[in-house]
Amino acid sequence: MLRIGPYTLPSRAVLAPMAGVTDRPFRILCRRLGAGLAASEMLTSDARLWHTPKSRRRLDHSGEPEPRVVQLAGAEPQVLAQAARLSVDRGAQIIDLNMGCPAKKVCGKLCGSALLRDEGLVARILEAVVRAVEVPVTLKIRTGWDREHRNGLDIARIAEQSGIQALAVHGRTRADFYQGEAEYQTIREIKCAVCIPVFANGDIRTPQDARKVIDFTGADGVMIGRASFGEPWIFRAVDAYLDARPAAALVRAEVRDMILAHLESLYGFYGEETGVRIARKHLGWYCERCWPDDPEPLRLDLMAAAGASEQLTRARRHFDAWAADCARAA
Repeated sequence: MLRIGPYTLPSRAVLAPMAGVTDRPFRILCRRLGAGLAASEMLTSDARLWHTPKSRRRLDHSGEPEPRVVQLAGAEPQVLAQAARLSVDRGAQIIDLNMGCPAKKVCGKLCGSALLRDEGLVARILEAVVRAVEVPVTLKIRTGWDREHRNGLDIARIAEQSGIQALAVHGRTRADFYQGEAEYQTIREIKCAVCIPVFANGDIRTPQDARKVIDFTGADGVMIGRASFGEPWIFRAVDAYLDARPAAALVRAEVRDMILAHLESLYGFYGEETGVRIARKHLGWYCERCWPDDPEPLRLDLMAAAGASEQLTRARRHFDAWAADCARAA
């Protein structure tokens, strides 16, 4: 049983927060397909910017299953504390702090993984946010700024001492970005050193990967990011494998229906113009999963659709044909 504060998670596989991907429609879809938790896209701690359409959408948790998680990014303890309070007032039930994002525009503002270079500031931020709210506060980090300064273990100890209630660790440094292979030795050392739940993140692409990483690190769960692109049903497969129970193969018609429903939820959430644009990247990923040998012709046809009705019609035609080809999906 995996708990964060008062919340018992239904599974040990959770969705990684990813800007531009983990919007409300995708979070709800992944939760329905077995993700134990799904945090919002990263939200700036500067509440003066929350009036923008992008921020308003990131603050919208209507219809989302509990617990609702808001991820905040910033570098000023009191600003982050106030943002956490405001987020809780708006319905957040867990506050997640981002100290793992490697993006230049984030690190350039001394946010995200740039904070790992200042352990004193990390402690002040964590203590301020934990004191500011009564809901659980969690933290996502990398193993360090670079391989010469791999201080994830020290940061994890600071986090536990500060009252952080769960920790997710990506097995790369900021300097690694997403290059090379994730390393799990640091995560193993962190799990041995702290008593709070630890989620291992990085290069977990299959149920077998999840099992191996948990066995090696001792982590309480896994956080899955890029492997969910075009395959949100990965969570049900991981859950079943970790529980040593068989996972019924998805019928292709079920997959088709999930994809079409996802498109419709994007149109409803964003409106037609933005919804069509956001849907294109998801359709590209779905094409890569469903037609791995030659996704490009179908992808290009779907990208050419001008409006929601046309895009949905083209998608239905292609995925109807795909579903009819075989009774079961891999």
